[in-house]
Amino acid sequence: MTDQGPSAKSPRLDTPEAPRPETELRTALPGAAPPKDDALAPNNALENFLGGSPLNVFVRLFFVSLVVGALLMWLDLHPADILRGVKNFLDGLYAMGFDAVRMLAEYVVAGAAIVVPIWIILRLANLGGGR
Repeated sequence: MTDQGPSAKSPRLDTPEAPRPETELRTALPGAAPPKDDALAPNNALENFLGGSPLNVFVRLFFVSLVVGALLMWLDLHPADILRGVKNFLDGLYAMGFDAVRMLAEYVVAGAAIVVPIWIILRLANLGGGR
C-alpha cells in the first residue's frame, strides 16, 4: 500500500540521499569550498553589490530620481546650479584654509539634521519588512 498523502513526494528523513559524484570529490578534499550553483553565481555578486536584481534597482532609482528631480525643479534648482555650487564650495574650501574645516563641520551637521532622522525612519520601516 502506497502513501498518497500531501507528504508523499517529500524526501524521507530516514534514508540518506546519495551525493552526486562531483560533490563527493569536492567535499572529500580537505579545505575544499562547498559546491556552488554555477547558474546563479554571476548574478549573486552583482545583486549583492546593487542590493537586488539590476532591473528592480533601476526601477527604484528611476522613481526616486523622478521624485527628487520634481522637488528640485519645484524649488527652482537645476543640475547645472547644483554642480556650480559644488565647484564654488570646493574652491571656497581651498581658498579658506583652516576655516574650511569649521565650515565643513557646519555643512555636515546641517546635513545630518535631515539625513539621520530619515535614515532612522527607513531602518525602522525595514525592521517590519523581515528582510
